[in-house]
Amino acid sequence: MSKRGQLWHGRFEGGPAEALQALNDSLPFDQRMFREDIAGSRAHVAMLCQVGLFTADERDGVLAALDLTESEIATGVFEFAESDEDIHTAVERRVTELHPAGAKMHTGRSRNDQVATDVRLWTRSAIDEVIELVQRLQATLLAQAEEAGDAYLPGYTHLQQAQPVALAHHLLAHGWALGRDVERLQQARTRVNVSTLGAGALAGSSLPLDPAMTAAELGFDSVFDNSLDAVSDRDFVAETLFALSLLGVHLSRIGEEMWLWASTEFGFVELDDAFSTGSSMMPQKKNPDIAELARGKAGRLIGHLTGFLATLKALPLTYNKDLQEDKEPLFDSVDTVRLTLLALDGMMSTIRFRTDQMAAQASSPYAAATDLAEYLVDRGMAFRDGHAIVGELVRRALAGEASLESLVSDHPALGTEAAALLAPGVSVTRRTTHGGGSPLAVAEQLTRFRAHLGR
Repeated sequence: MSKRGQLWHGRFEGGPAEALQALNDSLPFDQRMFREDIAGSRAHVAMLCQVGLFTADERDGVLAALDLTESEIATGVFEFAESDEDIHTAVERRVTELHPAGAKMHTGRSRNDQVATDVRLWTRSAIDEVIELVQRLQATLLAQAEEAGDAYLPGYTHLQQAQPVALAHHLLAHGWALGRDVERLQQARTRVNVSTLGAGALAGSSLPLDPAMTAAELGFDSVFDNSLDAVSDRDFVAETLFALSLLGVHLSRIGEEMWLWASTEFGFVELDDAFSTGSSMMPQKKNPDIAELARGKAGRLIGHLTGFLATLKALPLTYNKDLQEDKEPLFDSVDTVRLTLLALDGMMSTIRFRTDQMAAQASSPYAAATDLAEYLVDRGMAFRDGHAIVGELVRRALAGEASLESLVSDHPALGTEAAALLAPGVSVTRRTTHGGGSPLAVAEQLTRFRAHLGR
């Protein structure tokens, strides 16, 4: 490799060692930012012309070369050279081959502020795409909740049947959690959307640059305030990784429940064939692989977050090559979340809920135990006293003394009116407070969720 192939060749007599080159080069993964790199270069060149460092002819020639370079990379005809250690090097080399003013394109710019800008542009677009996919899954959950009507199932704590709730209520619980993920991503986006062009290597420039112009050209909301911070800041990557990790955790919880519900023991759902797999040995099997993979991918996302935080924790100002480790976890996290969202959305949009099985499990008279205690509270008894009375009746019923219904009917503080609360489908109608699990409360919640989605 010619030493002149490196952007920094002037300081060194010889080329880099092969091991250094292999470790140092980021082209295999950062070439996916070619559009962002070229967009940043367009804005930079336009600004250089505006401040008198480029002629109009040079600007137009370099912009045309950037357009052709982008087309070549996009169509796969671009030929990367051995000296291209990253996407910035590759683009600048090709533009200079096409127009001599390409050698001036890096005026007033370092790869330090250039790569920070590229990553911010890429992350901004990625966040927008992920938000759109999350909202698509939210819309699917809304559609399923609307379709569920008054269907109900057991609610669980400690994976033990607790109180019955509307199926729509359960589905919307996941929808609201995803809504918080959208909010976190939107908030992260505001801190992503800051331009770093003009910070240079670390200290700015003696040239008459106009960072505000390049920021406006690239659609950034604001410009960096401190050049040292600008080139070393990867908070926005860590924050995006956190938002994606927590989103992955919420997707994992959906996967976990559908995995349980699809089991023979629960039998609450039937998965569509297109979103299930079979067994190579057991012909009867229908496996919930998407649910399992959604659960498994969360660990991958958490690993990317913790690994990158460990990279950042001890870096002195400003730029250090360690920061090159931001892209692979970021790219993979976005790719992982994107694919998981698409697969889960397909699974949830085609799933069939076995509401008969859900209702059968939710109709146990023991599920109405809290209703009995609250019945006594309505008649002036302290809740702890009512809780103790009902708890004793449950214990006696489970011991085989008599059915819970008959024990309640015979109790002087309860009677037949209270026993009627144990009938199937009654308990679920009684949680009518704001955000509760009854069909009446859920109808109001559906209105709020539609508004949340802008529908």
